[in-house]
Amino acid sequence: MKIGLFIPCYVDQFYPKVAIATYELLQKLGCDVRFPIKQTCCGQPMANSGYEHLTKGCDTNFIANFSEFDYIVCPSGSCVLHVKEHLHDENNEALASQMRKRVFELTEFITDILKIEMIPGNFPHKVGMHQSCHGQRGLKLSQMTELNAPFFSKPEQLLSKIKGINLVSLSRKDECCGFGGTFCVTEEAISVKMGQDRIKDHEDHQVEYITGGDMSCLMHLEGILKRQKSPIKIIHIAEILNATI
Repeated sequence: MKIGLFIPCYVDQFYPKVAIATYELLQKLGCDVRFPIKQTCCGQPMANSGYEHLTKGCDTNFIANFSEFDYIVCPSGSCVLHVKEHLHDENNEALASQMRKRVFELTEFITDILKIEMIPGNFPHKVGMHQSCHGQRGLKLSQMTELNAPFFSKPEQLLSKIKGINLVSLSRKDECCGFGGTFCVTEEAISVKMGQDRIKDHEDHQVEYITGGDMSCLMHLEGILKRQKSPIKIIHIAEILNATI
C-alpha cells in the first residue's frame, strides 16, 4: 500500500510537528509513506474567495505529485474535501476523477481503510474533541446532531480506544469554531465570538486539551486561548495517536 502524504500549506509553515506526527503514525500502522517534496497549496483559499478559476495550476501540480499513489492521506478535512470536490484536469479528467476517490482524511483512512481495532499506549488527560464543519458535514466523519439518526464519530472512535483518556461529551458537539477559512479575515469580529463560544464549552467541561482533525480550526482556537491566557492546550489528533503508539 503506497501512501502519498498530502500536507496543507499552513501545517507545513506553522505546525510541521503535525505533519511529522502524521508521517510517523502511518509508518507505525504499516504504511509505505512518501512525501512528494514539490507539493504546494491545493487551491482551497482561492476557491473559498471566489477565484476557483485561478486554481488550475494547483490542480496540475497536485496531480503531478500524487498520481502514482494508491491512497493520498491528509491530516486536514477541509483540504481533503476541496480536492475531493474540485480537483480537475481538462487534459485528463479521467485521472483527476480517479484521484478524487483516493484522497482520505487521516482518521477516515485509519478507520475505513486500515480498519484499526486497537490503539496501544496511554494518554491520561481530559480531552475535548472539536469536530470541524468540513469533516463532519462534507466528509461525514461524524453524525450531525440535527439529524434524527444514531450518533457516530470516526475521530472519537479512535480516541476512545486509548487507555487513560477522558474524552468529555461537549454540550454542543458540532458547533462551528468560527474559523471558516477566509471568513475569519473578512468577518473577524463574528469569527472571534464564535471561537470564544466554542472554547467556553470546553472550559465548562474543564478539559486539559482541545483536539481535532483540522489544524486550521485548532489554530483559530489556539489564538483565542493564548489571548485569554487560558491553560488549555491545543493538540492535533495525529499527535495524540502517534504519541500513544
